[in-house]
Amino acid sequence: VCNVTNAKCQSEVSDTDEEQLHQNDSGRKKHAGFRDRKYIAYENRIRAYSTPDKIFRYFATLKSIEEDNETVYMTPEDFLRSITPGIKQPDGLDLDSFKKYDPKTGLVWFHNKSEKLNLDIPKESVFYKLCDQALITFTDFIFLLTVLSTPRRQFEIAFRMFDINGDGELDINEFEVVRSVIMGTTAMGRRHRDNLTTGCTLKPGSSNSAFKRYFFGPNGDEKLPISKFLQFHSDLQEEIMRLEFERAEPKNGKITEVQFANSLLVYAGFSENKRRKMIRRVKAKFPIDSDQSSGITYKDFSDFSHLLRSIADVDTALTFYHMAGASINQDTLNHVASTVANLHLSPHVLDVVFTLFDENNDGQLSYREFVGVMRHRLLRGLDKPMDTGFIRLLSAVFHCTKEQINLGISSTYKGV
Repeated sequence: VCNVTNAKCQSEVSDTDEEQLHQNDSGRKKHAGFRDRKYIAYENRIRAYSTPDKIFRYFATLKSIEEDNETVYMTPEDFLRSITPGIKQPDGLDLDSFKKYDPKTGLVWFHNKSEKLNLDIPKESVFYKLCDQALITFTDFIFLLTVLSTPRRQFEIAFRMFDINGDGELDINEFEVVRSVIMGTTAMGRRHRDNLTTGCTLKPGSSNSAFKRYFFGPNGDEKLPISKFLQFHSDLQEEIMRLEFERAEPKNGKITEVQFANSLLVYAGFSENKRRKMIRRVKAKFPIDSDQSSGITYKDFSDFSHLLRSIADVDTALTFYHMAGASINQDTLNHVASTVANLHLSPHVLDVVFTLFDENNDGQLSYREFVGVMRHRLLRGLDKPMDTGFIRLLSAVFHCTKEQINLGISSTYKGV
């Protein structure tokens, strides 16, 4: 009746695509074996389709051993792994499997060996603002996901909507309302269901004491200025960006052009063939250890990440150029970056970006696709709704059935 091999009836990305897609997550890392690729594909599905409590329980690695406290914690590295496709969870630490952690001594036990907990993050890290030990509870996890998946402008609007007296500040109860409302607008927030069995529940005022202390003072009676919260929003983005860059294991302070390109596409959701074709262009133009490959510095990485925070304005500016019939070349994009974000992108970064998104090698940016990919990159894929493929399957079946019915009706009328 309907040819299920038709593109309209196929899932966007197959398991094989997902496996291959992420085995090259880092240009310098060893290729994953078949078993690891299977695990990576499975973990990618957990990130994309599971409820927040399952994602948290899968990627968290620590559990308190205190008699009156069996809290599960994520480290900052765990958190980054939970939101980044292609990073494999350490062996023996999958769903509900944890290292034992003693908050009093800071010791961690795993496989009958103990060691001091070492997070390898600076003391000024934003994670120390959430918790004295820079560890992340389930409540913190949801809060961080909400902050990362919500544009700065939406928080500004929400603050002003619930700021009754217009002084630009919220008390702790008003902020709980804002947090709850914003969370309800995010894909991850809509997927959450309290799980009493595992203890992964969200309740009003459930934020930990360190979080309250940072935003509302030691007694929780101070007010939170919008400027302080927006600074936290910015600091969190900076921290995650730094962790992403360091995870690529830069050499002499630089990552490769391929690593940079992969970081831009990691949340794009492209088919494997399309992604591979794009990366192949970058590999061909910037071979490792060649004169063409000068690498991407942290400043380059940071500047481009900052540009993404103004992606809505970039989209508007590029649309104006397109409507005016102007070409969108490297000079155009650099001018847009300077105008909307006060940034001057390095010629090398522009060259890599255009190599990645210039499909026909005419020096012009496929700007619609570029903007779409960058929006997903900014929100790290957290804006995508949960879809296991069943809804797409029903949609495809409906489409195919509708076509067959229309063909049948058409044939009937022709026969008459």
